[in-house]
Amino acid sequence: MKKLMMTSLMVLMALTTASAQKFALIDMEYILKNVPAYERANEQLNQVSKKWQAEVEALNTEAATMYKNYQNEVVFLSEEQKKKRQEDIMNKEKQASELRKKYFGPEGELFKKRESLMAPIQEEIYNAVKDISELRGYSLVLDRSGNGGIIFGSPKIDISNEVLEKLGYSKP
Repeated sequence: MKKLMMTSLMVLMALTTASAQKFALIDMEYILKNVPAYERANEQLNQVSKKWQAEVEALNTEAATMYKNYQNEVVFLSEEQKKKRQEDIMNKEKQASELRKKYFGPEGELFKKRESLMAPIQEEIYNAVKDISELRGYSLVLDRSGNGGIIFGSPKIDISNEVLEKLGYSKP
C-alpha cells in the first residue's frame, strides 16, 4: 500500500512539473524562406559556387585534353617524353583535385563563405526566438522543419510568424 501511495505521489508530482512547462514550435525553413537576407545570401553562394565549379572543370578539361593528346602521340614519343607527359597530366589532375578541395572541401572556401553569410541571420533569428521565449515563458522551443522526430505539433504553439514579426517581416 505504501509503495502504491509513493508511486502515485511521484506520478502526480511529475505531472504537475510537466504541466508547468511551456513549449513552442518554430518552422525554421518557413522563417528563412521569408527572410530576404537569407535569399540574397543563398543567391551569392550559388553564384560563387558556379564560378568556382567552372574553374575546377576548366582544369579537369585541360587534363582530359592533355591525356587525349598524349594517347594520340604516344607511339611517336620517347620513354622520357612519355614519362614527362604522364607527370604533366597527373600534376594537372592533382591541381584540379586540390582546387576542388580548397573550394568545396569540409573546411573549404564555400563553407567559410556560407558561415560568414548565414551566421548573422541565424544569430538574429536565435535572438528573436530567445526574446519571445523569455517574454512568454517558454522552457523549450523546437524546430519542426528538421528531422527532429516531431510527428504532430499544434499550430497554436507555432511561433514562426511571431518570430518573423519580431525580425520586422510580416507574414505573407
